[in-house]
Amino acid sequence: MRISDRLSGHFVFGHVDGIGTLEAVEPEGGSALYRFSLPTGFSRFLVEKGSIAIDGVSLTVFDCGRRSFTVSIIPHTASATTLGRMRPGNRVNLETDMLARYVDRAVIHHLRRR
Repeated sequence: MRISDRLSGHFVFGHVDGIGTLEAVEPEGGSALYRFSLPTGFSRFLVEKGSIAIDGVSLTVFDCGRRSFTVSIIPHTASATTLGRMRPGNRVNLETDMLARYVDRAVIHHLRRR
């Protein structure tokens, strides 16, 4: 990638920050909504329309709560990745957005200085 290239999506570093479990798959039009469980303390790194990598696939968070989050999987993503073969109960590697981690760290550092 060149510095002048357009960046779309988010950087995926290949780190495993936590393990989640596919809880449910619900058809939605031609796509599907996948709901995953979250490890304890993981939700602070997720926001709606933010990014997460699931088994190395960069995705946009559709909905998030304290214990779970949802992503929308389009047919191309389902067929081009392992996500299309997943069933409830399957475990996945999760990587949070690095920017979210930096912001979290900066805010915690700032609050400790008060």
